[in-house]
Amino acid sequence: MSDHPRYSIIAPIFNEEGNIVLLQQRITEVMTRTGESWELIMVNDGSTDRSPELIDRAIAGDPRLKAIHFARNFGHQIAVTAGIDHAAGDAVVLIDADLQDPPEVILDMIARWKEGFEVVYAVREQREGESWFKLFTAKLFYRMIYRITDVKIPLDTGDFRLMDRKVVDVLKSMREHNRFIRGMTSWVGFRQTGVKYIRKPRHSGETKYPLRKMVRFAWDAVTGFSFYPLQIMIYVALVLGVLALAAIPVVALLRLSLGMEFFGGQATTIILLLLLSSFQLFFLFVLGQYVARTYDEARGRPLYIVASRRNFQNAREENPSADAPRAPSQ
Repeated sequence: MSDHPRYSIIAPIFNEEGNIVLLQQRITEVMTRTGESWELIMVNDGSTDRSPELIDRAIAGDPRLKAIHFARNFGHQIAVTAGIDHAAGDAVVLIDADLQDPPEVILDMIARWKEGFEVVYAVREQREGESWFKLFTAKLFYRMIYRITDVKIPLDTGDFRLMDRKVVDVLKSMREHNRFIRGMTSWVGFRQTGVKYIRKPRHSGETKYPLRKMVRFAWDAVTGFSFYPLQIMIYVALVLGVLALAAIPVVALLRLSLGMEFFGGQATTIILLLLLSSFQLFFLFVLGQYVARTYDEARGRPLYIVASRRNFQNAREENPSADAPRAPSQ
């Protein structure tokens, strides 16, 4: 195999033992049709099932298939980042291991890339096998992110995309810990286009993005690409201030006309204090989230720890201390 593959396919894997063999087969079948060199990098994100064993078994004897094993679970976006760091191709494709994103779409992406586009993202025209709640929340998520973030992230797109080497090199220099890859890809610019496809039901296993993780993922997207949650505080403060000023003559008139007994007791005061306190605590939480992101970056810890690598030339496979690549010097 050439030391410099034309295409790199990155598949983050966390407890996907039922999908690994079929993923490897379908990727191999699709990429063989290109007639060009390629590599498949499977990133084991601290799986606790048989995924590590199946990954090593799948790549045995085929130097085009490579594996990165994390020391623990670092999360989907970090696993994607590790694949990007290790990819050597002129074009890099991100794809999930659950086969909801058909590998055959990669051929359409390659065609658009050869037309001169540096980023080709896959647009979910239809999502099969998903509940109405999942469809509704996904649609709400994409439209909310589109409206309030500083970059215009294409609607109904995930991480399934092809990126030119120049885009990949820029992403490798961006080392923030709370990562939102599709937002980062949009932020870098370059010529971008989309290809439509039908997203299939998961082949095996359970989703790795339940509601709790989706909420956290959405929050990372908002705080990573927008100051809107901080800016909205001034609008709430103005509204409350106007209401307070308007309430002064209203309360005065009611007391004069109805007597002091009308506003007797402390119930109204307590309710107002609880309401204002809830607003204050909420915005303290929002402010704390931005401070926490700053603290996370200031610690300067590596994004991930590699336990071992397989089929990488010059990789220190027997040395678990092989750590994450640092940001390139400026």
